[in-house]
Amino acid sequence: MNITKNLTEFGGKSEATFDNSEVFAAAFDFFSRNKGGELIISAGTWRTGPIDLCSGMTLTLEENAVIQFIAEPARYKPVKTRWEGVVCHAMHPCIFAANATDVTVRGKGTFDGNGSFWWAEKRRKKTQTKPVEPFELELAALNPGYEKQPGGGGGRETQFLRPALMQFYECENVKVEGITLKNSPFWTFHPVFTKNLTVEGICISNPEDAPNTDGMDIDSCENVSIRNCTVSVGDDGIAIKAGAGEDGIRINRKSRHVLVDNCTVNKGHGGIVLGSETAAGIEDVTVTNCTFCGTDRGIRLKTRRGRGGTVHNLHFDNLKITGCLCPFAINMFYCCGTKRCEPEFFSQEALPVNEATPHLTDITIRNVHATGCKASAGFIAALPEAPLTNLIIQNCIFETDENAPEKPDLSDMFSGIPETSEKSFRILNAENPVFDNVSIIGPKEPFLLH
Repeated sequence: MNITKNLTEFGGKSEATFDNSEVFAAAFDFFSRNKGGELIISAGTWRTGPIDLCSGMTLTLEENAVIQFIAEPARYKPVKTRWEGVVCHAMHPCIFAANATDVTVRGKGTFDGNGSFWWAEKRRKKTQTKPVEPFELELAALNPGYEKQPGGGGGRETQFLRPALMQFYECENVKVEGITLKNSPFWTFHPVFTKNLTVEGICISNPEDAPNTDGMDIDSCENVSIRNCTVSVGDDGIAIKAGAGEDGIRINRKSRHVLVDNCTVNKGHGGIVLGSETAAGIEDVTVTNCTFCGTDRGIRLKTRRGRGGTVHNLHFDNLKITGCLCPFAINMFYCCGTKRCEPEFFSQEALPVNEATPHLTDITIRNVHATGCKASAGFIAALPEAPLTNLIIQNCIFETDENAPEKPDLSDMFSGIPETSEKSFRILNAENPVFDNVSIIGPKEPFLLH
């Protein structure tokens, strides 16, 4: 029997001062006891703290329905999750499903993370070097050894582990359709260890200057389809990850069998991004028929020594990239969040290969047209001890804006690589890359080979 209920039947109110936290808890408890059903959220703004979905249920937001999350850190109690590539305790995601199956979130409504408070706190804590707030100290006690854990710049050293807006953790058979996600405190849509995930026609929107507000982070997930989505954010647009460093290697759960089709990314650090959390490996990724407009990079692969993993069998086809810094960047000297890294991570000398050495291979790029590239026509910087292998680029145009003031070193966030003044397609440590019918328009020298 399919049970359908409206939130008002549990006492919900779309009033400016009403807190629906207990109402949502009662509703989800009801659906959990009845093994599923549909909860409908009607037009209006419904304020609440974090909420938990259960197996077998559908959450439907009707047009003009807004679930707005109250920005009070004490409400977001610690849960076990993965935060910037490490399994640990972090603040409860705004909307969360853990160990659930057959979950659908759909409709024409909006989830609003009320992010301005969280972004201001992140900026305020810029000079903070250790946990201070009670909730930070609580997380620090739950995360022994956090000082040595890797991070990507989000603030692990303070344990201000902000909540994702929507997260599915260890779930299976998940559908997310039609909704809008905006103003996320941290990463916006973050499925972790999830299988059989379909994302169709959603819109993600965060301000361009909102810190660490990735659009999608597909994290050690399998069998993922992302279609007809629009993303505009303050960090990477659509990212695929697989854990960071020792913890990711230990857990050893890949991201694989991922399709991204007919999506648009407007603004962000990268359109389609793999890494920098690559520890368990990323494989079998296809990106087709997408448009990246005004993103810093179009196709972006980033990792570094210590991150580990093999990234391979990637296919990019029929992409339009406009107004970027760099249309295609492979960066194995990624430096963001490296305060605790040793200088040799960025050495140009070949170092011994071990399980924490990342590898990239089997990458095909076809039918990409990139115009107005401000920093360079392309950037590849692989490791001397683990060069990029089996790269094929066919039927592509990369056109630079030679009048743009941006320097080539803005192609990606790297360290240890000598500067250059040319906006050419730059290649370091790639074995016999194939360029077939590729036009580099703008720089005096099409390629800079090292």
